[in-house]
Amino acid sequence: MRRGISIAAAVTVIALSATACGGSDSNASSQPKDPKDVSGTITYWDTSDAATEAPTYKALIKQFEAKYPKIKVNYQSVPFTDVEQKFKSAAKSGKGAPDVVRTDVGLMAEYASLGYIAPLDGTPALKDTSDFNATPMNTAKYNGKTYGVPSVTDTLGLLYNKALFKKAGIAKPPTTWDEFVADAKTLKQKTGAYGTYVNPDSYFLLPLLYSNGADMADTSTKKITISDAQAVTALTTAKKIYDQASMKVDFSNAYQNMQTAFKSGKVAMLIQGPWSVSEDLTGSAFKDGSNLGYAPVPAGAGGKAQAPTGGHDLAVYQGSGNLAASYLFTQFMTSTQSQITIAEKTGTLPTRKSAYTSQVTSDAKIAGFRPILEQTARPRVALPQVGSLFTPLQQNYVKILQGDASVKSGLDATAKQFQQLLPGYSVG
Repeated sequence: MRRGISIAAAVTVIALSATACGGSDSNASSQPKDPKDVSGTITYWDTSDAATEAPTYKALIKQFEAKYPKIKVNYQSVPFTDVEQKFKSAAKSGKGAPDVVRTDVGLMAEYASLGYIAPLDGTPALKDTSDFNATPMNTAKYNGKTYGVPSVTDTLGLLYNKALFKKAGIAKPPTTWDEFVADAKTLKQKTGAYGTYVNPDSYFLLPLLYSNGADMADTSTKKITISDAQAVTALTTAKKIYDQASMKVDFSNAYQNMQTAFKSGKVAMLIQGPWSVSEDLTGSAFKDGSNLGYAPVPAGAGGKAQAPTGGHDLAVYQGSGNLAASYLFTQFMTSTQSQITIAEKTGTLPTRKSAYTSQVTSDAKIAGFRPILEQTARPRVALPQVGSLFTPLQQNYVKILQGDASVKSGLDATAKQFQQLLPGYSVG
Protein backbone atom coordinates (compact mmCIF):
# COMPACT_ATOMS: atom_id res chain seq x y z
CA MET A 1 0.00 0.00 0.00
CA ARG A 2 1.18 3.51 -0.76
CA ARG A 3 -0.13 5.78 1.89
CA GLY A 4 1.82 8.86 0.90
CA ILE A 5 3.39 9.34 4.36
CA SER A 6 5.51 7.18 6.61
CA ILE A 7 4.97 7.11 10.36
CA ALA A 8 8.25 8.35 11.78
CA ALA A 9 9.57 9.65 15.04
CA ALA A 10 9.60 13.39 15.64
CA VAL A 11 12.68 15.17 14.40
CA THR A 12 14.62 18.24 15.47
CA VAL A 13 15.91 20.70 12.93
CA ILE A 14 19.68 20.47 12.73
CA ALA A 15 22.29 22.45 10.90
CA LEU A 16 23.43 21.51 7.44
CA SER A 17 26.52 19.33 7.57
CA ALA A 18 29.87 20.78 6.59
CA THR A 19 29.89 18.67 3.45
CA ALA A 20 26.83 20.38 2.02
CA CYS A 21 27.07 22.82 -0.86
CA GLY A 22 25.60 26.31 -0.99
CA GLY A 23 22.06 27.45 -1.77
CA SER A 24 20.31 27.44 -5.10
CA ASP A 25 21.38 30.94 -6.15
CA SER A 26 25.09 30.10 -6.19
CA ASN A 27 24.34 26.65 -7.56
CA ALA A 28 22.31 28.05 -10.45
CA SER A 29 24.86 30.72 -11.37
CA SER A 30 27.71 28.20 -11.49
CA GLN A 31 26.05 25.87 -14.00
CA PRO A 32 27.83 25.23 -17.33
CA LYS A 33 26.22 27.22 -20.13
CA ASP A 34 25.89 24.14 -22.36
CA PRO A 35 24.28 21.11 -20.64
CA LYS A 36 26.28 18.85 -22.95
CA ASP A 37 29.41 20.00 -21.11
CA VAL A 38 28.16 18.61 -17.80
CA SER A 39 29.99 15.44 -16.77
CA GLY A 40 30.34 13.12 -13.82
CA THR A 41 28.60 10.28 -12.03
CA ILE A 42 25.48 10.64 -9.89
CA THR A 43 23.68 8.14 -7.68
CA TYR A 44 19.90 7.83 -7.88
CA TRP A 45 17.79 6.12 -5.24
CA ASP A 46 14.59 4.78 -6.79
CA THR A 47 11.73 3.74 -4.50
CA SER A 48 9.40 2.48 -7.22
CA ASP A 49 8.23 -1.13 -7.13
CA ALA A 50 11.28 -3.20 -8.04
CA ALA A 51 9.30 -5.73 -10.06
CA THR A 52 6.62 -3.74 -11.84
CA GLU A 53 7.90 -0.16 -12.08
CA ALA A 54 11.69 -0.13 -11.81
CA PRO A 55 12.30 -1.50 -15.35
CA THR A 56 10.62 1.62 -16.76
CA TYR A 57 12.86 3.92 -14.74
CA LYS A 58 15.96 1.98 -15.72
CA ALA A 59 15.03 2.32 -19.39
CA LEU A 60 14.60 6.08 -18.97
CA ILE A 61 18.03 6.31 -17.35
CA LYS A 62 19.58 4.71 -20.43
CA GLN A 63 17.87 7.37 -22.54
CA PHE A 64 19.24 10.07 -20.24
CA GLU A 65 22.77 8.71 -20.52
CA ALA A 66 22.42 8.62 -24.31
CA LYS A 67 21.37 12.27 -24.31
CA TYR A 68 24.13 13.28 -21.89
CA PRO A 69 26.98 10.84 -22.64
CA LYS A 70 29.33 12.54 -20.17
CA ILE A 71 27.01 11.75 -17.25
CA LYS A 72 26.68 8.28 -15.74
CA VAL A 73 23.89 7.28 -13.36
CA ASN A 74 24.47 4.82 -10.56
CA TYR A 75 20.97 3.38 -10.16
CA GLN A 76 20.03 1.89 -6.79
CA SER A 77 16.65 0.42 -5.89
CA VAL A 78 15.73 1.23 -2.29
CA PRO A 79 12.50 -0.16 -0.76
CA PHE A 80 9.90 2.52 -0.05
CA THR A 81 9.65 1.36 3.57
CA ASP A 82 13.40 1.79 4.13
CA VAL A 83 14.32 4.95 2.26
CA GLU A 84 13.31 7.55 4.85
CA GLN A 85 15.59 6.39 7.65
CA LYS A 86 18.33 5.40 5.22
CA PHE A 87 18.36 8.80 3.54
CA LYS A 88 18.22 10.76 6.79
CA SER A 89 21.07 8.74 8.25
CA ALA A 90 23.24 9.21 5.18
CA ALA A 91 22.43 12.91 4.79
CA LYS A 92 23.07 13.63 8.46
CA SER A 93 26.44 11.91 8.41
CA GLY A 94 27.40 13.33 5.02
CA LYS A 95 28.33 9.84 3.85
CA GLY A 96 26.55 7.66 1.32
CA ALA A 97 23.61 9.89 0.43
CA PRO A 98 22.39 9.77 -3.16
CA ASP A 99 22.61 12.78 -5.43
CA VAL A 100 18.93 12.41 -6.34
CA VAL A 101 16.26 10.61 -4.32
CA ARG A 102 12.67 9.71 -5.16
CA THR A 103 10.82 10.80 -2.04
CA ASP A 104 7.31 10.58 -0.71
CA VAL A 105 5.65 13.99 -0.93
CA GLY A 106 4.85 13.89 2.79
CA LEU A 107 8.54 13.98 3.65
CA MET A 108 9.52 17.08 1.70
CA ALA A 109 9.01 19.53 4.57
CA GLU A 110 11.06 17.41 6.94
CA TYR A 111 13.97 16.96 4.55
CA ALA A 112 13.95 20.67 3.69
CA SER A 113 13.85 21.76 7.33
CA LEU A 114 16.83 19.54 8.09
CA GLY A 115 18.84 21.06 5.26
CA TYR A 116 19.18 17.72 3.50
CA ILE A 117 17.78 18.71 0.11
CA ALA A 118 18.61 21.64 -2.14
CA PRO A 119 16.17 24.41 -3.09
CA LEU A 120 15.68 24.11 -6.83
CA ASP A 121 14.29 27.51 -7.75
CA GLY A 122 16.29 28.96 -10.64
CA THR A 123 17.97 25.67 -11.52
CA PRO A 124 17.47 23.53 -14.67
CA ALA A 125 15.54 21.04 -12.54
CA LEU A 126 12.59 23.45 -12.34
CA LYS A 127 12.44 24.51 -15.98
CA ASP A 128 8.88 25.10 -17.29
CA THR A 129 6.96 24.75 -14.02
CA SER A 130 3.78 26.19 -15.55
CA ASP A 131 3.02 22.78 -17.06
CA PHE A 132 2.78 21.06 -13.68
CA ASN A 133 -0.59 20.63 -12.03
CA ALA A 134 -0.74 23.00 -9.07
CA THR A 135 -1.71 20.35 -6.53
CA PRO A 136 1.38 18.11 -6.84
CA MET A 137 3.58 21.17 -7.40
CA ASN A 138 2.58 22.49 -3.99
CA THR A 139 3.89 19.33 -2.30
CA ALA A 140 7.43 20.36 -3.26
CA LYS A 141 7.30 23.75 -1.52
CA TYR A 142 8.41 24.68 1.98
CA ASN A 143 8.88 28.12 3.52
CA GLY A 144 8.59 29.88 0.17
CA LYS A 145 11.10 27.73 -1.71
CA THR A 146 10.74 24.71 -3.97
CA TYR A 147 12.70 21.64 -2.92
CA GLY A 148 11.51 18.98 -5.35
CA VAL A 149 10.00 18.29 -8.74
CA PRO A 150 6.75 16.28 -8.88
CA SER A 151 7.17 12.94 -10.62
CA VAL A 152 3.97 10.95 -10.02
CA THR A 153 0.90 11.81 -8.00
CA ASP A 154 -2.21 10.32 -6.43
CA THR A 155 -4.99 11.03 -3.99
CA LEU A 156 -7.87 9.27 -2.27
CA GLY A 157 -11.22 8.82 -3.98
CA LEU A 158 -14.39 6.77 -3.71
CA LEU A 159 -14.24 3.43 -5.51
CA TYR A 160 -17.56 1.64 -5.90
CA ASN A 161 -19.20 -1.44 -7.36
CA LYS A 162 -21.53 -0.31 -10.15
CA ALA A 163 -23.45 -3.59 -10.29
CA LEU A 164 -24.30 -3.44 -6.59
CA PHE A 165 -25.38 0.18 -6.94
CA LYS A 166 -27.67 -0.77 -9.82
CA LYS A 167 -29.13 -3.69 -7.88
CA ALA A 168 -29.82 -1.38 -4.94
CA GLY A 169 -31.46 1.20 -7.19
CA ILE A 170 -28.83 3.87 -6.46
CA ALA A 171 -28.28 6.00 -9.55
CA LYS A 172 -25.04 7.76 -8.61
CA PRO A 173 -22.33 7.66 -5.93
CA PRO A 174 -22.88 9.71 -2.75
CA THR A 175 -21.62 13.28 -2.68
CA THR A 176 -21.93 13.84 1.10
CA TRP A 177 -21.06 11.68 4.08
CA ASP A 178 -24.73 11.59 5.11
CA GLU A 179 -25.59 10.20 1.68
CA PHE A 180 -22.71 7.75 2.07
CA VAL A 181 -24.26 6.30 5.24
CA ALA A 182 -27.77 6.27 3.77
CA ASP A 183 -26.57 4.51 0.59
CA ALA A 184 -24.67 1.97 2.69
CA LYS A 185 -27.87 1.05 4.51
CA THR A 186 -29.78 0.73 1.24
CA LEU A 187 -27.03 -1.44 -0.25
CA LYS A 188 -27.07 -3.79 2.73
CA GLN A 189 -30.85 -4.05 2.69
CA LYS A 190 -31.22 -4.67 -1.05
CA THR A 191 -28.04 -6.55 -1.98
CA GLY A 192 -26.70 -8.10 1.21
CA ALA A 193 -23.35 -6.39 0.65
CA TYR A 194 -21.95 -4.02 3.25
CA GLY A 195 -21.78 -0.38 2.29
CA THR A 196 -18.12 0.06 3.15
CA TYR A 197 -15.14 -1.13 5.18
CA VAL A 198 -13.60 1.55 7.38
CA ASN A 199 -9.83 1.67 7.12
CA PRO A 200 -8.58 2.57 10.63
CA ASP A 201 -5.32 3.97 9.26
CA SER A 202 -5.29 7.68 10.14
CA TYR A 203 -4.21 8.70 6.61
CA PHE A 204 -7.62 7.54 5.39
CA LEU A 205 -9.26 9.76 8.00
CA LEU A 206 -7.94 12.90 6.30
CA PRO A 207 -10.83 13.25 3.78
CA LEU A 208 -13.25 13.40 6.71
CA LEU A 209 -11.13 16.00 8.50
CA TYR A 210 -10.59 18.13 5.41
CA SER A 211 -14.18 18.00 4.20
CA ASN A 212 -15.35 19.25 7.59
CA GLY A 213 -12.92 22.16 7.60
CA ALA A 214 -10.54 20.48 10.05
CA ASP A 215 -6.83 19.69 10.02
CA MET A 216 -4.15 18.46 12.39
CA ALA A 217 -2.53 21.87 12.91
CA ASP A 218 -2.40 25.43 11.60
CA THR A 219 1.12 26.64 10.78
CA SER A 220 0.07 30.28 10.37
CA THR A 221 -1.14 30.55 13.97
CA LYS A 222 1.01 27.76 15.42
CA LYS A 223 -2.03 26.05 16.84
CA ILE A 224 -2.92 22.39 17.16
CA THR A 225 -6.40 22.04 15.72
CA ILE A 226 -7.02 18.30 15.90
CA SER A 227 -9.40 18.71 18.85
CA ASP A 228 -11.37 21.74 17.66
CA ALA A 229 -15.10 21.69 16.86
CA GLN A 230 -14.65 20.84 13.17
CA ALA A 231 -12.44 17.87 14.05
CA VAL A 232 -15.02 16.66 16.57
CA THR A 233 -17.64 16.79 13.81
CA ALA A 234 -15.36 14.85 11.47
CA LEU A 235 -14.62 12.09 13.98
CA THR A 236 -18.26 11.90 15.02
CA THR A 237 -19.08 11.24 11.38
CA ALA A 238 -16.31 8.65 11.15
CA LYS A 239 -17.72 6.85 14.17
CA LYS A 240 -21.19 6.94 12.61
CA ILE A 241 -19.86 5.41 9.40
CA TYR A 242 -18.09 2.70 11.39
CA ASP A 243 -21.18 1.89 13.47
CA GLN A 244 -23.84 2.12 10.77
CA ALA A 245 -22.23 1.52 7.38
CA SER A 246 -19.16 -0.66 7.74
CA MET A 247 -18.44 -4.36 7.64
CA LYS A 248 -16.88 -5.51 10.91
CA VAL A 249 -13.24 -4.44 10.95
CA ASP A 250 -10.43 -6.80 11.87
CA PHE A 251 -8.03 -4.27 13.34
CA SER A 252 -5.09 -6.67 13.20
CA ASN A 253 -5.28 -6.99 9.41
CA ALA A 254 -7.63 -4.25 8.34
CA TYR A 255 -6.14 -3.20 5.01
CA GLN A 256 -5.93 -6.62 3.41
CA ASN A 257 -9.31 -7.72 4.73
CA MET A 258 -10.78 -4.52 3.34
CA GLN A 259 -9.30 -5.23 -0.09
CA THR A 260 -10.47 -8.85 -0.07
CA ALA A 261 -14.01 -7.86 0.85
CA PHE A 262 -14.22 -5.19 -1.84
CA LYS A 263 -12.84 -7.18 -4.76
CA SER A 264 -15.05 -10.17 -3.89
CA GLY A 265 -18.21 -8.05 -3.87
CA LYS A 266 -18.90 -8.22 -0.13
CA VAL A 267 -18.37 -4.47 0.22
CA ALA A 268 -19.75 -1.88 -2.21
CA MET A 269 -17.69 1.29 -1.52
CA LEU A 270 -14.17 2.09 -0.39
CA ILE A 271 -12.19 5.24 0.24
CA GLN A 272 -9.03 4.22 -1.62
CA GLY A 273 -6.25 5.35 -3.92
CA PRO A 274 -5.23 4.42 -7.47
CA TRP A 275 -2.53 2.08 -6.17
CA SER A 276 -5.24 -0.45 -5.20
CA VAL A 277 -6.93 -0.71 -8.59
CA SER A 278 -4.66 -3.38 -10.09
CA GLU A 279 -5.43 -5.61 -7.12
CA ASP A 280 -9.14 -4.76 -7.22
CA LEU A 281 -9.39 -5.87 -10.84
CA THR A 282 -8.13 -9.35 -9.93
CA GLY A 283 -11.27 -9.98 -7.85
CA SER A 284 -14.43 -11.74 -8.93
CA ALA A 285 -16.48 -8.54 -8.56
CA PHE A 286 -14.44 -6.76 -11.18
CA LYS A 287 -13.74 -9.36 -13.86
CA ASP A 288 -15.40 -6.78 -16.06
CA GLY A 289 -13.22 -3.77 -15.34
CA SER A 290 -15.99 -1.39 -16.30
CA ASN A 291 -17.86 -2.42 -13.14
CA LEU A 292 -15.40 -0.39 -11.05
CA GLY A 293 -16.63 3.16 -10.50
CA TYR A 294 -14.58 6.23 -9.57
CA ALA A 295 -15.85 9.32 -7.73
CA PRO A 296 -14.52 12.06 -5.43
CA VAL A 297 -14.65 11.50 -1.69
CA PRO A 298 -17.89 12.84 -0.17
CA ALA A 299 -18.18 16.35 1.23
CA GLY A 300 -18.77 17.09 4.89
CA ALA A 301 -20.21 19.92 6.93
CA GLY A 302 -17.62 22.22 5.41
CA GLY A 303 -19.35 21.69 2.09
CA LYS A 304 -16.23 20.78 0.14
CA ALA A 305 -14.83 17.38 -0.78
CA GLN A 306 -11.09 17.23 -0.13
CA ALA A 307 -8.46 14.49 0.05
CA PRO A 308 -4.69 14.44 0.62
CA THR A 309 -2.23 14.66 -2.24
CA GLY A 310 0.11 11.68 -2.40
CA GLY A 311 2.81 10.60 -4.79
CA HIS A 312 6.51 11.16 -5.19
CA ASP A 313 8.84 14.07 -5.92
CA LEU A 314 12.45 13.98 -7.04
CA ALA A 315 14.75 15.82 -4.65
CA VAL A 316 18.44 16.72 -4.96
CA TYR A 317 20.76 16.14 -2.02
CA GLN A 318 22.16 19.45 -0.79
CA GLY A 319 25.59 17.90 -0.31
CA SER A 320 25.81 16.43 -3.81
CA GLY A 321 29.24 16.66 -5.39
CA ASN A 322 27.64 17.03 -8.81
CA LEU A 323 24.69 19.36 -8.60
CA ALA A 324 24.76 20.28 -12.28
CA ALA A 325 24.27 16.67 -13.38
CA SER A 326 21.68 16.12 -10.65
CA TYR A 327 19.60 19.04 -11.90
CA LEU A 328 19.69 17.77 -15.48
CA PHE A 329 18.74 14.26 -14.39
CA THR A 330 15.82 15.55 -12.33
CA GLN A 331 14.64 17.65 -15.25
CA PHE A 332 14.82 14.72 -17.68
CA MET A 333 13.06 12.22 -15.40
CA THR A 334 10.14 14.62 -14.80
CA SER A 335 9.83 15.84 -18.40
CA THR A 336 6.60 15.44 -20.33
CA GLN A 337 7.92 12.57 -22.40
CA SER A 338 9.30 10.74 -19.38
CA GLN A 339 6.00 11.14 -17.53
CA ILE A 340 4.09 9.83 -20.54
CA THR A 341 6.33 6.79 -20.62
CA ILE A 342 5.98 6.21 -16.87
CA ALA A 343 2.19 6.54 -17.01
CA GLU A 344 1.82 4.20 -19.99
CA LYS A 345 4.12 1.56 -18.50
CA THR A 346 3.20 1.70 -14.81
CA GLY A 347 -0.31 3.19 -14.67
CA THR A 348 0.69 5.98 -12.27
CA LEU A 349 -0.76 9.47 -12.65
CA PRO A 350 1.46 12.15 -14.24
CA THR A 351 2.05 15.52 -12.60
CA ARG A 352 2.34 17.45 -15.88
CA LYS A 353 -0.80 18.55 -17.70
CA SER A 354 0.81 17.87 -21.07
CA ALA A 355 1.41 14.23 -20.13
CA TYR A 356 -2.31 13.41 -20.12
CA THR A 357 -2.36 12.26 -23.74
CA SER A 358 -5.15 10.21 -25.26
CA GLN A 359 -3.01 7.10 -24.86
CA VAL A 360 -2.36 7.82 -21.17
CA THR A 361 -6.01 8.51 -20.41
CA SER A 362 -7.08 5.33 -22.17
CA ASP A 363 -6.13 3.73 -18.85
CA ALA A 364 -9.46 3.71 -16.97
CA LYS A 365 -7.72 4.18 -13.63
CA ILE A 366 -5.87 7.29 -14.78
CA ALA A 367 -8.98 8.65 -16.50
CA GLY A 368 -11.00 7.95 -13.36
CA PHE A 369 -8.63 9.57 -10.88
CA ARG A 370 -7.57 12.56 -12.97
CA PRO A 371 -10.72 14.64 -12.28
CA ILE A 372 -10.71 13.49 -8.66
CA LEU A 373 -7.16 14.76 -8.29
CA GLU A 374 -7.96 18.08 -9.95
CA GLN A 375 -11.16 18.64 -7.97
CA THR A 376 -10.36 17.47 -4.45
CA ALA A 377 -6.62 16.95 -3.80
CA ARG A 378 -4.82 19.28 -1.41
CA PRO A 379 -1.42 19.15 0.32
CA ARG A 380 -1.07 18.02 3.88
CA VAL A 381 -0.02 20.58 6.48
CA ALA A 382 3.59 21.56 5.69
CA LEU A 383 5.21 20.58 8.97
CA PRO A 384 8.54 18.77 9.28
CA GLN A 385 6.94 16.59 11.98
CA VAL A 386 3.82 15.73 9.98
CA GLY A 387 4.79 12.06 9.66
CA SER A 388 5.06 11.61 13.41
CA LEU A 389 1.60 13.10 13.98
CA PHE A 390 -0.10 10.14 12.35
CA THR A 391 0.94 7.72 15.10
CA PRO A 392 -0.95 9.27 18.06
CA LEU A 393 -3.84 10.18 15.77
CA GLN A 394 -4.19 6.59 14.66
CA GLN A 395 -3.90 5.19 18.17
CA ASN A 396 -6.70 7.41 19.43
CA TYR A 397 -8.77 6.99 16.26
CA VAL A 398 -8.84 3.24 16.84
CA LYS A 399 -9.91 3.78 20.46
CA ILE A 400 -12.75 6.01 19.27
CA LEU A 401 -13.91 3.49 16.68
CA GLN A 402 -13.80 0.63 19.18
CA GLY A 403 -15.70 2.61 21.79
CA ASP A 404 -12.79 2.77 24.23
CA ALA A 405 -12.76 6.58 24.13
CA SER A 406 -15.31 9.23 23.29
CA VAL A 407 -14.68 11.42 20.27
CA LYS A 408 -13.80 14.45 22.41
CA SER A 409 -11.60 12.62 24.89
CA GLY A 410 -9.80 10.80 22.10
CA LEU A 411 -9.07 14.03 20.23
CA ASP A 412 -8.06 15.85 23.41
CA ALA A 413 -5.56 13.07 24.11
CA THR A 414 -4.29 13.37 20.54
CA ALA A 415 -3.82 17.13 20.92
CA LYS A 416 -1.76 16.64 24.08
CA GLN A 417 0.48 14.16 22.28
CA PHE A 418 0.82 16.58 19.38
CA GLN A 419 2.10 19.24 21.80
CA GLN A 420 5.06 17.01 22.63
CA LEU A 421 5.90 16.76 18.92
CA LEU A 422 5.28 20.40 17.98
CA PRO A 423 7.34 22.72 20.23
CA GLY A 424 5.88 26.21 20.36
CA TYR A 425 2.41 25.11 19.27
CA SER A 426 -0.63 25.60 21.48
CA VAL A 427 -3.94 23.78 21.40
CA GLY A 428 -6.35 25.82 19.29
